[in-house]
Amino acid sequence: MIQVHNISKSFDSLQALDDLSFRVNEGEIFGIIGPDGAGKTTLFRIMTTLLLADRGEISLNSLDVVKDFRSIRKIIGYMPGKFSLYQDLTIEENLNFFATVFNTSIEENYHLIKDIYVQIEPFKKRRAGALSGGMKQKLALCCALIHYPKILFLDEPTTGVDPVSRAEFWEMLLSLKESGLTIAVSTPYMDEAGKCDRIALIQKGRFLKIDTPDNITDQFHLSLMSVKSDSMYPLLKDLRKIEGIDSCFSFGDSHHITFQANRLQKDEIESILRTKGHHNIDIQPIKANMEDCFMDLAQSEESLKGEP
Repeated sequence: MIQVHNISKSFDSLQALDDLSFRVNEGEIFGIIGPDGAGKTTLFRIMTTLLLADRGEISLNSLDVVKDFRSIRKIIGYMPGKFSLYQDLTIEENLNFFATVFNTSIEENYHLIKDIYVQIEPFKKRRAGALSGGMKQKLALCCALIHYPKILFLDEPTTGVDPVSRAEFWEMLLSLKESGLTIAVSTPYMDEAGKCDRIALIQKGRFLKIDTPDNITDQFHLSLMSVKSDSMYPLLKDLRKIEGIDSCFSFGDSHHITFQANRLQKDEIESILRTKGHHNIDIQPIKANMEDCFMDLAQSEESLKGEP
């Protein structure tokens, strides 16, 4: 459905995308996961015919994004990261406008947006600029779907919205997937990776890994532990000084440390920390989450770049 081959893009001296290749199968949710500035929006703008790549080729439903851009715009829906609908138009007026652009109507394709639109329909006379973040999100999704696209592109659709709206949005995406829609979505939230069929982890314009979320976490090769104490910031600095610990990052209310198997034991780490004045130390082995995997892959990528 989506074929991307060796796509590169630079802006002056900044290499935004560096030789990216991947495919998205029909009817799957494919996630591009990475931090701000990783290249996600640039990639989505190229895939949706809004920006030209320096090198490489992309085809959507066997159509070339450069040669067949007019045809492609008829079969895709695009929801950019920044809310881009008309702020001074109402919900109803925005939706009617986008339906008219694609020579259709709300009535003709209402079945596509019904489950989403019913949540904002009571406010259909309200101007888009006065909507909450979650309601803007739902309206933008309705406008992207109203012409019955084959492929839906969502660029960081849940950024800046509350956790409840994020959860509701992903429920809507899973429902759309069940209807056969192919979805490409980008997000900086690692916890959303598990909701995708396959993901590509991206950092500084390069893919670190492409696989299913479960396969990526199952392939984590280092011993991993969660560490807490009464003094979390000094703990972070002290853990990073312990010989044998490969990495230490702060994750919420604990620090995650990695090390090679059999290099360090839990009791050894606790003993070292006690000599440094830490109390109420809690060390537990844990299973790697997506953020652990991303940090490890990013570190490995940087190490490879540093090699002569």
